[in-house]
Amino acid sequence: MSVDMNSQASDSNEDDFGVNSEGEEDEDDGGDEEDQGDIASYYEGVASDVEQQGADSFDPEEYLFTCLTYKESQRVLMEEVNTVAAALKVSGSSVIAKLILVHFQWQVSQILDRYVLPLSCICLFCFIAAVKSFTSHPPQSLQCGVCLQVVRRDALLALPCQHSFCKACWEQHCTVLVKDGMGVGISCMAQDCSLQMPEDFVLPLLPGEELKDKYRRYLFRDYVETHFQLQLCPGADCPIVIKVQEPRARRVQCSRCSEVFCFKCRQMYHAPTDCATIRKWLTKCADDSETANYISAHTKDCPKCNICIEKNGGCNHMVNFCWMCLGDWKTHGSEYYECSRYKENPDIVNQSQQAQAREALKKYLFYFERWENHNKSLQLEAQTYQRIQEKIQERVMNNLGTWIDWQYLHNAAKLLAKCRYTLQYTYPYAYYMESGPRKKLFEYQQAQLEAEIENLSWKVERADSYERGDLENQMHIAEQRRRTLLKDFHDT
Repeated sequence: MSVDMNSQASDSNEDDFGVNSEGEEDEDDGGDEEDQGDIASYYEGVASDVEQQGADSFDPEEYLFTCLTYKESQRVLMEEVNTVAAALKVSGSSVIAKLILVHFQWQVSQILDRYVLPLSCICLFCFIAAVKSFTSHPPQSLQCGVCLQVVRRDALLALPCQHSFCKACWEQHCTVLVKDGMGVGISCMAQDCSLQMPEDFVLPLLPGEELKDKYRRYLFRDYVETHFQLQLCPGADCPIVIKVQEPRARRVQCSRCSEVFCFKCRQMYHAPTDCATIRKWLTKCADDSETANYISAHTKDCPKCNICIEKNGGCNHMVNFCWMCLGDWKTHGSEYYECSRYKENPDIVNQSQQAQAREALKKYLFYFERWENHNKSLQLEAQTYQRIQEKIQERVMNNLGTWIDWQYLHNAAKLLAKCRYTLQYTYPYAYYMESGPRKKLFEYQQAQLEAEIENLSWKVERADSYERGDLENQMHIAEQRRRTLLKDFHDT
């Protein structure tokens, strides 16, 4: 599984940002086909179906968010800029207000609380040039501090920090930084001077409208990325901005490109693992990929007859043994799914460094194998989901009921993928979790969830052999286990 760890800035034209809300609805109405196996679809229409079966209506993943177009997000930003600018009560303060808002992550209440200080003190605290006239103080020398050329007095420009440079050097400085993707962070050229340059100082120095348009887009990007309630959609060339009331590591989905991601870190959604932990885990997996290659094979030897076996479904329940640990399935029991818990050596601290290194690798491989196995199970169950879709379509075409009559099969497959996706991300969480009572509780709930998911997977793959009530009851139990685990441990 590859995950882009870096935010990408779009260079699309500004017109691309002007997404029409009605146009979005028209696009959505254009087709009813779903991308089979797409994780984004796992969360749609499943929760209400399970709740009708009597499950707890509280969903720990419930999170209110709004998808804004470029123009709508511009209005949100400008309303806050005007609020702060009005409080500052100085001429041309909207430009300064933007930089102050960036420094405080657009938390207007914090800025208004600090307004008891003079504007100059606030600007000094934020390293912002607070004076609109940038040549009001005559330079002490007519020599440019960069190219060392002696120029006319009117050819020198200086910020309030009084570091004077010729206009040509200022232009070169701003041009290079904007071409490199810089927006808000352009500061004075003087060494060790952190005074930031407002946009009305930078814009006249940029040659050509194309570069000025780029600078405006980079400014918008920086304004959104520093806003504690806003996030740019990470979808390719997508202009949508997600707005929330309380920034948390929760699942959000773009209304335009259907990208699903974590609001806090903009990476793949990863509950119950927190953002910092999943970043460490993915980095570790990338670094140790060659070490772990051998366990990524699709085959294992049967523990009884040694015949090579390939798993072609998502369920880990083979006929009489467990795919993960190769142990007798009957010994797993219904209360504790032992093969999901790593049994650490309590005496490892007293052994040699080589033994400790081997134990550390063994532990990592234990969790990585289960992480990778559930990822592969998701892919295989996506094929099961597609087969169910085809089977339902065939039955409807043969007048063996309506789509509504067979909807429960469709929802069962989606819920299975939803639960397994959560289960996959419990393994990075468990790997980095410190030993103790809380970890034991987590492992117990993880084991309960894993057992019920395997029961659900077994029944979904053999749906024709089970009554509708039996399958729906298993859906209810699996979703209850998932919600219980998230409620207790997804608190970031």
